Amino acid sequence: MSYMTAARISPPADRPRPGLRERKKIKTREAIRAATYALVEEQGYDATTIDQIAERAEVSPSTVFRYFPTKEDIVLTDEYDPVFLEELRARPKDEAWTDSIRHVMLAAARIGVEDDAEVARLRTRLLVDVPAVRSRMMESMSVTGRLLCVAIAERTGRDPDGLEVRVHAMSLIGGLMETSLYWAENGHQGDFAALLDRALDVLEHGLGREKS
Repeated sequence: MSYMTAARISPPADRPRPGLRERKKIKTREAIRAATYALVEEQGYDATTIDQIAERAEVSPSTVFRYFPTKEDIVLTDEYDPVFLEELRARPKDEAWTDSIRHVMLAAARIGVEDDAEVARLRTRLLVDVPAVRSRMMESMSVTGRLLCVAIAERTGRDPDGLEVRVHAMSLIGGLMETSLYWAENGHQGDFAALLDRALDVLEHGLGREKS
């Protein structure tokens, strides 16, 4: 799922192994990301330049820009965004949509943190601390929203461009982003997937009774 911040989805076990050319591209992207994360931890986000990233990753600056249009994109993207729609399509056809989306989003959240907890914390911390990263995140939300609109339309028979579908899709993306911000703002205390589960409860059932 594009720009899922802490949440990432691993490719299915039966997914065909990518060819040599694609594996080289993935290796290059991963090297650029690793260099960026290391530099940001060492000297901060603002002080980290594309030239420094390129040198650390042993590629040219033009190569960095070819894979990532902006420095913010290096932080926000991951390799398995396209798998999100596949995972939703693989859920049982008779399963309620809310159960399907909850299952996939929570699985992605758990995997994202378990794969590399430090990177998950860094990404969400940058969302809070760096306005440029947060701004780019907001820009990218429409891409993820369109992806969800397609998934919702396939499962419900609705028009992917319909108002209700668009509002529902963006509410899910907004809930994910706010959960990521909340987790980082509170020192990454608690389990991210559990927080996301709470957020999905709010989207599904509302706030409930007011506290006295």
